[in-house]
This record gives sequence, structure tokens and C-alpha cells, in this order.
Amino acid sequence: MDKQKKILIVEDSKTISTVLLQVLKSEGYEVVWADNGVDGIRLAKSEKPDLILLDLLLPKLNGYEVCNAVKRNNATRHIKVLIISTLGDKDHVEKAKLCGAKNFMKKPYDLQDLLTEIKNII
Repeated sequence: MDKQKKILIVEDSKTISTVLLQVLKSEGYEVVWADNGVDGIRLAKSEKPDLILLDLLLPKLNGYEVCNAVKRNNATRHIKVLIISTLGDKDHVEKAKLCGAKNFMKKPYDLQDLLTEIKNII
């Protein structure tokens, strides 16, 4: 059996995070959660997740800053980033790709689509 894939959720909404945690765990993923950008970067370094689900509107550091920090650090730059945000216009999607995100999903999203996207990425 494959090693359990680990996903780091960086999301300040407790409601969204709780749902994601339950769904991802039921799908067999190991899940870690941070509710702000600073903790997100710290956990990316210490936990070495396979994927980061990253919100853009976060306390302390925004999603782009987190993405840039993760991608600039040799220890974490291999980690794939999926940005999930209500900010879904073209500029934000472009900026997300520029900072190294693998893909972008707009909130609200369909959970099944999200799970499919996660499987495609990792």
C-alpha cells in the first residue's frame, strides 16, 4: 500500500476547514491544518505535506506570500499548492500560477471536483 498522502490545509474559516478535514480523512489522507499564513509556512516546513490547500485571504500573511515562501525554500519547494479562494477572477488565477501554484479552484466548490483535483495533483 502507498504511503498515506499528507495534505496541509491553510484556511482561516473554521467551518470550511472542519468540512475539509472530515472529507479528506474519510478519503484516507493525513490532514494538518493552519488558520493563518505564518503557521502555514511553519507547518509546510515541519510536516512536509504532499499538497497544500491554500486560501488567499488569510491573517498574518496572504496566500500569495505563503505560496512564494514555500516555493522559494529548498526544503518545501517540491510541495504542490492548490489555491482555493473566493477571489476567482483572471488576475488572481494568473498571480496564483506565477507564485507556483499547481492550480486554482474558486469557492464555493463542489467537494467531488475538489477531490478529483487533489487526486490529479498528487
